[in-house]
Amino acid sequence: MHDSQFPANTNDTNFIKFLGTGGARFVVAEQLRASGGAWLSLDGTNIYLDPGPGALVKALASRPKLQPRRLDGILLSHRHIDHCNDINIMIEAMTNGGFDRRGVVFTTEDAVGDDPVVFRYAQNYPGEMRLFSEGATYEIGTIRFETPVQHIHPDPTFGFNFYWKNHKISWVIDTKFFPELLQHYDGDLLILHCVRLEADPAKRIKHLNLDDVKQFLRNARPKYVILTHFGRTMLKAKPWEVAQSLS
Repeated sequence: MHDSQFPANTNDTNFIKFLGTGGARFVVAEQLRASGGAWLSLDGTNIYLDPGPGALVKALASRPKLQPRRLDGILLSHRHIDHCNDINIMIEAMTNGGFDRRGVVFTTEDAVGDDPVVFRYAQNYPGEMRLFSEGATYEIGTIRFETPVQHIHPDPTFGFNFYWKNHKISWVIDTKFFPELLQHYDGDLLILHCVRLEADPAKRIKHLNLDDVKQFLRNARPKYVILTHFGRTMLKAKPWEVAQSLS
């Protein structure tokens, strides 16, 4: 299985569960790793982050089963298919096919614009639709989060800082590295989308690589780091061995 959970105890009421750690088009297209996004459950508030291909299937196949009807919100960081493919079915599942107008969907403006990835009929199902903006703060139930800075990526993309009790969880979604990331994402738990092992020599691919991860470790000094959203080069390098070498 390619699921992983933090903390490891599945009976814990507070957890982050990764329903796939695959990223980038080739890994996702071949399903070398599952690509369903992540589920956050903190003090009874349930959020789905980036429901990519297989999100609904992975949630319902999870043990214990994750029930989309229990979701309080869905966060879509950007419109790329490895993040948004299952957004509409997850909205339907959260809202009982649209019969129960509930939950909040947060996304970018271009995800609901002229060429929407959130279908127009599905935009009417949640209790509220909200659009991300740089430096804004939001709340869902017991969870407060912010989108501190827009990322450098082909389409508008945001990462997140989640504030819960005395913890700060910084989640760096797809982006080319730029120094300001270090000052914006300094949580005690740092989750990094590390697609590449090495930088793209042609500088076309705007994703983090292992050297970028090392800059975070040197400067942000988090207590815990989770690497996820792997492309082919990271998978070939065996991410668990890469993480051990960094430790």
